[in-house]
Amino acid sequence: MATARPKPASDKPMLTLASDFGSPYPAAMKGVILDRTDAQLVDIAHDLPRQDTRTAAFWLRETIPWFPPAVHLAVVDPGVGTDRRAVAIRVGDHAIVAPDNGLARPVVRRLRESVDNEPTITAFEIRVDDPASATFHGRDVFAPAAAEIHAAGVNAMVGLDRLSRIDLDSCVDSAFPTPTVDGTTIHGEVLVVDDFGNVITNIPGPQLDDVAAATVNGESVPAVDTFDRVGRGAKLLTVGSHGYVECDVNQGRGDDAFGLATGDPVQLSLDR
Repeated sequence: MATARPKPASDKPMLTLASDFGSPYPAAMKGVILDRTDAQLVDIAHDLPRQDTRTAAFWLRETIPWFPPAVHLAVVDPGVGTDRRAVAIRVGDHAIVAPDNGLARPVVRRLRESVDNEPTITAFEIRVDDPASATFHGRDVFAPAAAEIHAAGVNAMVGLDRLSRIDLDSCVDSAFPTPTVDGTTIHGEVLVVDDFGNVITNIPGPQLDDVAAATVNGESVPAVDTFDRVGRGAKLLTVGSHGYVECDVNQGRGDDAFGLATGDPVQLSLDR
């Protein structure tokens, strides 16, 4: 979790973008935004796994809280063109603009936790009038809304005509599974696999405290604090920057070596 820290106040924060669009579609969203406002645009990622809202929600939760106040536009939208809602959620000096499919709620919780005082949290539905395309709401719905919020300022969201207040609890959530502990055995799940092939589980890092090794799905693997504690190509368990146990390989791919993918079960038996 991002450490609470002072954040500069700004009526017109930067605007970040994240999507599963690859290239060149994000350029169209940027064009729409820059035609409407002088935003400082920052890309978080446009290579998020295609149509995988849970993985995208995880990475948004792990990246957005490190930003100063900003408007955050995130589009991973397998329901584009359907009756799924478009939403904007204010969290203190941040605003999340996204489809209502679970992308926003995890990062809203993390932003709430990252500040000392309880932030103002207000959810809105974005009015969708007659978008030019039924398949590119990133350009035709979300980018214009994010630009308008940026231009008006997060504090003025409540007065924007295209936004209507809704109950935050009515917004779709992405639930990350909780591991179960049975003595020294932990039953977890792979949350995501990063581009290095590191297998990020849902098992909290403190479970490896004072543990020299653990059996992972039947194989004993050393638990270490850095990759170079084992030889090149060797398997290891460590705690990643996000605070979860990872199944990794020094200078290799943990997903290939452990035979694990997003959503797979992981069983750790701790050697204490």
